[in-house]
Amino acid sequence: MKWKSRFASRTKQMRRSTIRELLKLTARPDMISFAGGLPAPELFPLEQMRRATECVLTQRGHAALQYGETEGVAELRDWLAARFSTKGIAVERANVLITTGAQQALDLIGRIFLDEGDAVIVENPTYLALLSAWRPWGVRFLPVISDASGMCVNELDPLFAQRPKLVYSVPNFQNPQGTTLGLEGRLRLLKLLRENDAVVVEDDPYGELRYEGEFLPHLFELDRGEGRVLHVGTFSKTIAPGLRLGWVIAPEEVIEKLVLAKQGADLHTSTFCQHVLYEMVREGLLEKRLPLLREAYQERRDAMLSALEEWFPRDASWTRPEGGMFLMVNLPANVDTAELLKLALQHKVAFVPGEEFHAAEGGRNTLRLNFSNSPPAVIEQGIQRLKTAVDELT
Repeated sequence: MKWKSRFASRTKQMRRSTIRELLKLTARPDMISFAGGLPAPELFPLEQMRRATECVLTQRGHAALQYGETEGVAELRDWLAARFSTKGIAVERANVLITTGAQQALDLIGRIFLDEGDAVIVENPTYLALLSAWRPWGVRFLPVISDASGMCVNELDPLFAQRPKLVYSVPNFQNPQGTTLGLEGRLRLLKLLRENDAVVVEDDPYGELRYEGEFLPHLFELDRGEGRVLHVGTFSKTIAPGLRLGWVIAPEEVIEKLVLAKQGADLHTSTFCQHVLYEMVREGLLEKRLPLLREAYQERRDAMLSALEEWFPRDASWTRPEGGMFLMVNLPANVDTAELLKLALQHKVAFVPGEEFHAAEGGRNTLRLNFSNSPPAVIEQGIQRLKTAVDELT
């Protein structure tokens, strides 16, 4: 059978994720990985999950193991609606869809909004898996510069002139740079959305993981119910990624279309996982875990920043995130970090080349480092190994 001629044309736009492929290599016990956006496994709430699982099976096992509503378990949707409601915004159950991780939320949004040829504004660099999710739909990515202060909102005017269908942003501790869009930039972005009758997808997987500075209001909150913000979130970074539980908060009309797309994709997200997670958050798990995570990840961020200061060459620079899981390193312009990765793997340390995160050209001399997965002593050792690889290449 000649399969090549039978595949849909959109499959030509599909690429294997560099990060997912690297995870195969970094599974080796002697490899230090700064590649994946992995939480610290030793901080997973194993005992709480064990108790919640037993409680769910004992008290509502028949419902938890049965097919469920596409929209998600009602109690969990109500919990999220209450959490995101403010004085100016009343979020209802009908505004919440539970998804199989935030990645499915992004995929479903692409399915219901994007036609071939549509334009989408993205930060450059941006989240790699967003490019993977939307590229097969034949969209035109309109990259806007993203610097140490996040998206350069003042550069958006000429891009809005191209009538983008969507804007995509990670305002808090952006992946891959770890940068944050300030309050002034958020307000300016919303003003531009109103002026251009546009919609933004606010992807916020890291917002709860702030280690210094003041928490900033979500774009969703600042929008005050105008419906121009589709808010995407996840429990992967704060509880456990293995549960594969995320959400979309959006106007009811949008949720209805997302439900139709989800029914064709997987019918519904795991009912059992939703019940277990709801049991944990109902008992206040997040309020107990977040201080622990913030303290541990701040220590790891500080360890990575200190190690970079000590070991990396003076002509290198890097971002200094106030939270999240990542930072981005800039090496001299003549360094190709794809070639550096080959040497680094020989020295048993991994990262993601920055070029992978760019919708346009650029980033060839950059690399993304994750600091949440490894304890400080391992981070120190890994940066030393990476420095050795840099010296060999340069």
